[in-house]
Amino acid sequence: MTQPLRLKSLRASVYRAPIETPVTTSFGIMRNRPMVLVTAEDEDGACGWGEVWCNFPQVGAEHRARLVESVLAPLATARTFDGAEPLFRHLTATTEVLAIQSGEIGSFAQVIAGVDIAVWDLLARRQGLPLWRLAGGGSPTIRVYASGLNPTSPEVLARSKHAEGYRAFKLKVGFGAERDIANLDAMRRELGPSADVMVDANQGWSLADAIEIAPRLERFNLSWLEEPLRADQPWTAWRQLKSATSLPLAAGENIYGISAFNDALTAGVLSVVQPDMAKWGGFSGCRPVAAQIAAKGVTYCPHYLGGGVGLLASAHLLAAVRGPGRLEIDANANPLRTLLCGPLNDIREGSATLTDKPGLGIGADELSAIDRYRVPH
Repeated sequence: MTQPLRLKSLRASVYRAPIETPVTTSFGIMRNRPMVLVTAEDEDGACGWGEVWCNFPQVGAEHRARLVESVLAPLATARTFDGAEPLFRHLTATTEVLAIQSGEIGSFAQVIAGVDIAVWDLLARRQGLPLWRLAGGGSPTIRVYASGLNPTSPEVLARSKHAEGYRAFKLKVGFGAERDIANLDAMRRELGPSADVMVDANQGWSLADAIEIAPRLERFNLSWLEEPLRADQPWTAWRQLKSATSLPLAAGENIYGISAFNDALTAGVLSVVQPDMAKWGGFSGCRPVAAQIAAKGVTYCPHYLGGGVGLLASAHLLAAVRGPGRLEIDANANPLRTLLCGPLNDIREGSATLTDKPGLGIGADELSAIDRYRVPH
């Protein structure tokens, strides 16, 4: 997207919302819901907003906000760029050695992604267009699924989400085969045999574990098995698992960079590929990757677990890609999501419809609603 871009400022704000029920994964627990909001303002006073992935470790949000303001802001405001993609490439190239030296490749990718989302939002607002249309979408309606069902009585939350309009559900597994199977039995009793059910192991199994457990899950007619192996395992290990189970395999939230996605697609083992645009790429990186995923004949499903800004960005990109994938919407309580994500709170028969508001569609009223959760960094 070529539009002259001269940023006046780039700022980051940290928010933390308390929650009653912690979010449990195979590798850790979230006891509150954090969000890093990036605000990009150009010299004409136009603003855009983005979000940086910051769920782990506990101090991650404050750390990433400081990276935005101390490292990226001086680089982004130093000169004029010919659009969002040139800025994305510049920030990536100029921080590559620093990211390696500090051992923080992921952290730098995440903050650059948040800046990129904010810049795309700004440029779309300049043109008065919703981002889903500016990025090439033909329809604002997308399919969604309820994600993050914890291993304690997941059927209760699934029942609640079904009543809200969801028709697809993802359960967290990796807590022992017997518990995982008992939870899936409960889910199927609650939802019936035809509901779309997925599972996410959050990198929780060894290859031997996955080869033993995956075939035992096949009777539940799962739409996919997500991250059964660690993201740093070679694709040869994934091929061994693929040969041992009929379950479709999914991954991508912990893949960074176009070449790494090329390798994943070339390996030919994933049925569902899940870039997280707040962890790497923003629109500038993930839009071409999503097109490549579609060209390979596999399904693009954006991964997301955070606040409402990043969720809306993921929704707009999915609408732009026009594929059969679903948007991941966390089923757990998070006011930083619900107060910001507008149309994504209205789910009807498994789908949501974005608005025609410029950019991501976020306004001053939504942003003021989360002021009480802002914390110093």
